[in-house]
Amino acid sequence: MLNLYGYGNQLIDGVWVTLEVAFTSLAIGLVLGLIGAAAKLSPRRWISMPATAVTNILRGVPEFVILLICYFGLTNLLSHLAGGDVDVSPFEGGVFALSIVFGSYSSEAFRGAFLSVGKGQLEAARAFGMRPIQVFFRIHLPQAWRLALPSLNNQWQNLLKDTSLVSVLGLEELMRKTQVAAQVTKEPFVFYIAASLIYLVFLAISNPIFILLERRANRGFPKG
Repeated sequence: MLNLYGYGNQLIDGVWVTLEVAFTSLAIGLVLGLIGAAAKLSPRRWISMPATAVTNILRGVPEFVILLICYFGLTNLLSHLAGGDVDVSPFEGGVFALSIVFGSYSSEAFRGAFLSVGKGQLEAARAFGMRPIQVFFRIHLPQAWRLALPSLNNQWQNLLKDTSLVSVLGLEELMRKTQVAAQVTKEPFVFYIAASLIYLVFLAISNPIFILLERRANRGFPKG
């Protein structure tokens, strides 16, 4: 059992902030991913080409750099537009950066999944008189979701680990709490090991959840 020198509650507080950042970024990132995938699949090149270019750039730049650009750049942009000082909190800046990163990766997962759905099923749904919005939510999205889940699981794991980057903005999440405790107690090995174990617990809990989601999404489909 690790001796946390009385900083156990501080780490727990950091855990809750980390999870809040992760789940908020996940929710926003999934929406951005769907929008990005729709834009990439658009027959209009003036929509598809910029969407593809933006996501390629975001996937090619390190997350840490994107985080700094989003936090400091967003603050300057909003201050300029408002004509005065506008403060962007570390939480808002971190969530914004992680959301667009997750959205860029998930857009590619959704794009491939949408392309894998058989066109015959979509044509049959239209032949039955379904409106385009009904075809999307009843036929297209459920099957694309099933196909995209394995990739989204990997991206969720990366997102959980990337939340540690937000500590550089001063947000009191798990890694920030760990750094403070390590500096005060002069026991960096103990606290970084503790943080590593907590991240491993996150992933250990996440994997069974995604397995259940995949099983539920694959009901009625042949295995293999």
